[in-house]
Amino acid sequence: MPSDILNLEREYAIYLPATYDKNVDKEYPVLYLLHGGGGSHTDWAKAGQLQEIANQLIAAEDASEMIVVCPEAGKDFMNYFNNPDWRYQDYFFEELIPYIDTTYRTKSDKQHRAIAGLSMGGGASVVYATAHPELFAAAYSMSGYFYRHDNLFWINFNDPVQKKIHQLVEDNNCVKLILEGTPEQVEAWKSVRWFVDCGDDDFTYDANVAFVAALRQQQIPYQLRIRDGGHTWEYWTSALYLALPFVSRSFEK
Repeated sequence: MPSDILNLEREYAIYLPATYDKNVDKEYPVLYLLHGGGGSHTDWAKAGQLQEIANQLIAAEDASEMIVVCPEAGKDFMNYFNNPDWRYQDYFFEELIPYIDTTYRTKSDKQHRAIAGLSMGGGASVVYATAHPELFAAAYSMSGYFYRHDNLFWINFNDPVQKKIHQLVEDNNCVKLILEGTPEQVEAWKSVRWFVDCGDDDFTYDANVAFVAALRQQQIPYQLRIRDGGHTWEYWTSALYLALPFVSRSFEK
C-alpha cells in the first residue's frame, strides 16, 4: 500500500477467513497482529502458523471469523513509535487502518477491532490501545517489551540506530504511561479488554509484572497468564490459541 506519511510503499500480510470470498456481503471484525523487533509482516504467517491456527480455531467455533492484518514495521527503521524521521504511529492510524477498512469488508467500529503483538509489537499494542482506546475493543500483549532493557547482549547499544530505537521504546515506557494516566484516560482505558501473556523464563518477565502492577494500581481490569516458556516462537505460537478466542469474545460482546 502507498504511504504519503512515510513516503514509500508499505507491505502487510493479511489473513482472510475461508468464507470471505463466498459470503460477499458479510463484514468481519479485524485483529491487527504486530511482529517483534527485527521481524517482518510475514513472521506470523511463517513462524507463527497464523493461517493454520486461525483456520483450526474458527472451524472448531473457538474463535470468530475475523480478518487478521500483520503490518510491516521492520524493513526501514524497526520502530512502531513516532519520531521526526519516521512517523510510523501516524501511518498506522491515519493511513493503514483507513486503507484496510476501505479495501476489505471490515466492521470498522471499536467493538470489532482489536490489537495484539509480540515483544516490541506487544509494547506497541499497549501504546496504541492507550493512545486510541476509542478504536480498540481489546489489546493482547505477548512477552511485551514495555521499556528499554540495557543488558541485552545481542543488541549493540553503541550502534546509533539501535540506541535510537530503544530510546524510543523508553520514551513510550508502558509502565510509566499507565501510572501517569489522568483520571479521564484511566476511565477510557477501562473500555479496552486487556490481556498480558508472558513466559516465566522470558527476559521481559519483570517488565510484564510491573505493567500488571500498574494496571492494578489504576484499577484497570485485565487478564494475566504466566506460562512456562521464554522469548520464543514456540511460546508465541501457543499464545495464538489464547489470543484469538480472547479477542473473539470481545467482538461478540
